Amino acid sequence: MQYMSSKEQVREVCEGEGVAKQQRWSSLMELLAEDGRLEVDEAAARLKVSPATIRRDLDELAAQRMLVRTRGGAVAHGVSYELPLRYKTGRNAPEKQRIARAVSELIATGDVVGLNGGTTTTEIARTLALRDGGPGPAPALTVVTNALNIATELAVRPHIKIVLTGGVARPQSYELVGPLAGGVLREVVLDIAVLGVDGIDPERGIMAHHEDEAGVSRLLAERSHRVVVAADSTKAGRRGFARICGLDRVHYLVTDTGLGSDDRARIADLGVRILAV
Repeated sequence: MQYMSSKEQVREVCEGEGVAKQQRWSSLMELLAEDGRLEVDEAAARLKVSPATIRRDLDELAAQRMLVRTRGGAVAHGVSYELPLRYKTGRNAPEKQRIARAVSELIATGDVVGLNGGTTTTEIARTLALRDGGPGPAPALTVVTNALNIATELAVRPHIKIVLTGGVARPQSYELVGPLAGGVLREVVLDIAVLGVDGIDPERGIMAHHEDEAGVSRLLAERSHRVVVAADSTKAGRRGFARICGLDRVHYLVTDTGLGSDDRARIADLGVRILAV
């Protein structure tokens, strides 16, 4: 199987002047996240739009404090740059929806479920929201999460009890992090923790780009009877800045069929059950 770099994928997706602004912005942010710097002429050539369009896009993104404008282009805010959640939602969407349905089948009625933030866990929350309520007044599910967007989506579902951690909100991921989040998580017991991650490495385990997010995910794993990692195959072989836990703590990896045979074998050898959908 031939794999394309993120730049090649951007070039393939962004053809023609009619590309929607949000899709174009997402592509610009991905290029910036990869290189840390972006030139107007280069971006215009890759996205096949005019330099004037790129200049307007960069000006608008700079006004939102998503990047820093420079003479002739833009740079990222910092060395370790994160693509904010709202610009990730369209990436690998069909795979994430299939993963969400498969994860839902691992969750039984009455379970207490931990969910961290991210695009894949958001899809899982939406799938859980569509499940029928159980008999009687008891909630069909209890969801413990540090993700503001997940809590908002599920709070209106009468068959789901929502427990939201405390903490300081990170605008990049809508997650609550810090000591206040830990105070709640240390007082609960979970049946299953479903974790979205930024990287999976057989030697280093599962990882996140931000240390505070990793800390909350680590607590979710520690407080749970079963740990499920929900991640598309692009996360395999990637590394993040902060370690969540080793793969010996993970019971299931739910991913897509793009997971390579070498990665599959190395992860399975550690006792992780792999569901590729």
